[in-house]
Amino acid sequence: MKNKILILDDDADILEILTLLLSETGYDVKTLNCGDTVFEDIKDFHPDIIIMDVMLAGMDGRTICKDIKDNHLTNSLPVILISGTHDLAESILQPGGPDDFLGKPFDIDNLLEKIKKQLSFQEPSNKCF
Repeated sequence: MKNKILILDDDADILEILTLLLSETGYDVKTLNCGDTVFEDIKDFHPDIIIMDVMLAGMDGRTICKDIKDNHLTNSLPVILISGTHDLAESILQPGGPDDFLGKPFDIDNLLEKIKKQLSFQEPSNKCF
């Protein structure tokens, strides 16, 4: 069974590139261009990991990440935040912070390594909802 990745980014080009690369690597990918429905999409798609931009149109990915981590149904779901403008190193240590982060522009091999690392921490039956 393929691991599922939910990607949130308001840049259509980033979504298209990540979908292509991650699908070709063997992941099942779902994309969102805003975080308004993230909890419904988590419930419907059952992702194994979330990759999310910090700066989303009208929303802050750090806030969405905190909401995911504060919810008892989704708090074990790994979240990798991506940002071209924010240093996220300290956010990992904060309550509700991401499990990892990546700066833009990013190297796809580095992203794949971070995904693999986060998925290795998960238990096989650790599904949300």
